[in-house]
Amino acid sequence: MLKAGLSRRTFIGGSVVLGALLTNFRFAKAFVAPSLPYRRKKIANIRELRTHRPIMFNYPDENSPAILVKIGRPAIGGIGPDKDIVAFSALCTHQGCPIQYSRGRFICKCHYSMFDPAKNGQTYQGHASEWLPQIRLRLDRKGNIYAEAIEGLVWGRVINLLPK
Repeated sequence: MLKAGLSRRTFIGGSVVLGALLTNFRFAKAFVAPSLPYRRKKIANIRELRTHRPIMFNYPDENSPAILVKIGRPAIGGIGPDKDIVAFSALCTHQGCPIQYSRGRFICKCHYSMFDPAKNGQTYQGHASEWLPQIRLRLDRKGNIYAEAIEGLVWGRVINLLPK
């Protein structure tokens, strides 16, 4: 008669082997999402920003609208002296409709999903079930703001960078 499931010995042995393999950096790296070759793109200078006045740009390519905004409160992944400058994909994760920044939040006008820019673009209302992809920013000594990568998948894509 066959038993359902694994024996305790098999489970523990497999766990030990898997744990040993995952502590090897080269092996563990295969389980982590690959780092895509994002290009660095200058978006604006910090002196150009005004609280709650978004700047539209395209990233990671010209077919991907994005929004940079100084939200006036510290944010996860925020840059600048107040850690309140963030950028996100401007496509709703529900059906790819364009989002807008209004009153301290991102809003999808198609189905009224709302996202919190201070909390990694977390969805808190509406049909969207995924957070907005956040764009990793870098601030240089001259105050220039650069987009360096995007964390999350741009709506409608299986990979963020389109083939050339």
